[in-house]
Amino acid sequence: MKLARVIGTVVCTMKNETLQGKKILVLKPIDRDGNPMGKAFIALDSIGSGVGERVFYSGGKEASFPYLPGDVPSDRTIIGILDDKNFS
Repeated sequence: MKLARVIGTVVCTMKNETLQGKKILVLKPIDRDGNPMGKAFIALDSIGSGVGERVFYSGGKEASFPYLPGDVPSDRTIIGILDDKNFS
């Protein structure tokens, strides 16, 4: 499971057609204790998360699975929100 915190939103004046209506967020990877690590990146939001929330995400080909049978060009997609401070 890959964990991150949502730190911002992305606003686009133009998007790929298949991304119309889909929210793009900025994520910062975190460890199991919630400490930041690594570089920030962008990801599609398939579940309605928001800034400040801890989430888990998928990457690679699996990042497009929440949008099947559609074909969405995504390398990372948020697939869950963590609702407890204790990850273990």
